[in-house]
Amino acid sequence: MAKELKELTNKEDSYSQWYNDLVVKAGLAENSAVRGCMVIKPYGYAIWEKMQRALDQMFKDTGHQNAYFPLFIPKSFFSKEAHHVEGFAKECAVVTHYRLKNDPQGNGVVVDPDAKLEEELIVRPTSETIIWNTYKNWIQSYRDLPILCNQWANVVRWEMRTRLFLRTAEFLWQEGHTAHETREEALAEAKKMIGVYKEFVENWMGVPVIVGHKSENERFAGAEDTLTIEALMQDGKALQSGTSHFLGQNFAKAFDVQFANREGKLDYVWATSWGVSTRLMGALIMAHSDNNGLVLPPKLAPIQVVMVPIYKGPEELTKVVARLEEIAAELKKRGISVKIDDRDNVRSGFKFAEYELKGVPVRLAMGPRDMTNGTVELMRRDTLEKETLPQEGIVDVVEKLMDEIQQNIFNKALKFRDSMITRVDTYDEFKRVLDEKGGFILAHWDGTVETEVAIKDETKATIRCIPFDAPEEEGVCIYSGKPSHRRVLFARSY
Repeated sequence: MAKELKELTNKEDSYSQWYNDLVVKAGLAENSAVRGCMVIKPYGYAIWEKMQRALDQMFKDTGHQNAYFPLFIPKSFFSKEAHHVEGFAKECAVVTHYRLKNDPQGNGVVVDPDAKLEEELIVRPTSETIIWNTYKNWIQSYRDLPILCNQWANVVRWEMRTRLFLRTAEFLWQEGHTAHETREEALAEAKKMIGVYKEFVENWMGVPVIVGHKSENERFAGAEDTLTIEALMQDGKALQSGTSHFLGQNFAKAFDVQFANREGKLDYVWATSWGVSTRLMGALIMAHSDNNGLVLPPKLAPIQVVMVPIYKGPEELTKVVARLEEIAAELKKRGISVKIDDRDNVRSGFKFAEYELKGVPVRLAMGPRDMTNGTVELMRRDTLEKETLPQEGIVDVVEKLMDEIQQNIFNKALKFRDSMITRVDTYDEFKRVLDEKGGFILAHWDGTVETEVAIKDETKATIRCIPFDAPEEEGVCIYSGKPSHRRVLFARSY
């Protein structure tokens, strides 16, 4: 019996439902039995693995090493850095007991009241505290610096409203934690790593980003400065896609991490932390995909080329598959991942729709007529264009297409992003653009938390960043009318 694919909700009708449909129907992830948590399915995890490999190499190329720190953090560690605990207190999951037992009253399994922990443990929402407690033992002298560590891990932030990849109670990420001799070295590290994130998101994911400083109100809890990359999704909402934090000496002082400097005097270490998470999967989906399904950049596609034989009967299937295998072998020699789908229980039309849904960049189809004519049908997922080409030289064509599709996906997203940046000079204009168009808005702000919070409360728009390249420009704040020296980037966001 022929299978049928269920259609996606049109994103024009409900962007939110379209996204949810796509994540599930493309086989990326699904909700789990644990409220707010997700199961990342093999196809989705294959994309994450490609992201992970690329980023991991970029970290190692910039001198970082991987390590691993405990999942559990003593509650007392959080009390040592006041801003940090304030920022994460509402999201923390707390372990209080270490054993269960059968209820003598017959009510199933209960927590054993005699197994209460002496000190409660926090399931890590982030690892600054446990890492800086550890670094205290590693650092005595300036000769022990810098420490450039990264860890790939899971974290838990007890979110009340969740959405697959974008916001879940447990998610996967990497977190870099570095220790430096001087303020200047730490600042340079924070800036370097936000540059690494920008390079990855633009060159691998095909998503253009704006780089800048977070406002004081939006900074990471415990940081002196937070750098961010901000991307724009197709519904006009922003998505924070990576952050890098200059922590100053806050955590070193909280955990008494001192070192003998070059003059032989004790000084506190300077710190950074930086991270990206499986939220990048959400960015990848929402920045490029359409009503047919995913559109994946070739660099991150688990399957870069799918081959579909068209046939009647087993004899034709054998001949066509044999030819496709020859082409596949040549493609694999060029480092291109290939799948030949020779399933005989579904029609070719179902296969075409399935691989469009999964975002495979290139599809090759071949039947008996193509065998006779020495041709093959090629379709590229980014444009949905089909053409019939000679089999001879097809490997060169596909190899070239990988770079062309990668660049085209980025260019399309960049053109859209740029068309969605609006400069406004009044609050009425600001609200009108937010409601009618969305996107990024460049507007003057007086630099106060009070104004920032008032705008957020009234419009749900936040300051996404103060762009690195924002020029000095005298003006007045759109909300308060007070003087302003540059425009900042506002948007509604995920």
